[in-house]
Amino acid sequence: MKQQYVIVLFALIITSSMVSFTSYRATEREVNEDMSQALALALNKQQSDVISADTIQVFNRYLQIEALRGNALLAVDTRQGFRPRPQCSMATIFALSDQRPAMALWMMTMLWSLYCLWQRRKQVSNIYGYGGLVYSETDKRFFGLKGEHVKLTPMQQQLTEMFYTSPTHLLTKTEICEALWPKKEDANETLYTLIRRLKPIIEQHSNLKIASDRGRAYELKVK
Repeated sequence: MKQQYVIVLFALIITSSMVSFTSYRATEREVNEDMSQALALALNKQQSDVISADTIQVFNRYLQIEALRGNALLAVDTRQGFRPRPQCSMATIFALSDQRPAMALWMMTMLWSLYCLWQRRKQVSNIYGYGGLVYSETDKRFFGLKGEHVKLTPMQQQLTEMFYTSPTHLLTKTEICEALWPKKEDANETLYTLIRRLKPIIEQHSNLKIASDRGRAYELKVK
């Protein structure tokens, strides 16, 4: 998978998370402000810090956010002289927050993840290995035993691809010459030079060798 695909994926994940968290925090501040003012009004009305059933009912009536009524609670804060403290669950705050932008981004993230997975499977399906030499049809590159990129000239690349696409990995001299030098009457010497220079490269980066079949054909085979 290309690196930029992964970068975009992580960018979408981070952006979606930040948008979701920002919306949650903004809603949390609104909820805390609403609960604080409702509690202050409720305590002022009953002229006491003691929590009773009436206090909770009055507290809920003073809440401006209707969805909080019945979901906001009053607890005793022992760190502040047993004063009542309003509290609300994270689930309630999350439900009140506007998560639509975040959900849209998460949907984009999911779709991009599926696209990346498809690209990955496509890339894997276009990779062929033989004798330690791996060919990526997507990148048009050969990789050696240690995963290193095998550097080939255009002509060497084309010939190696021909060996790979052949079911038997065997090519006749005629096939090679007609494919690489179609306009050349006698390309035997040119072919010989190409094979001679390609052999050490193949053997250095794989467990393969190019064998000659009585001078009539060449075969890419495991050593």
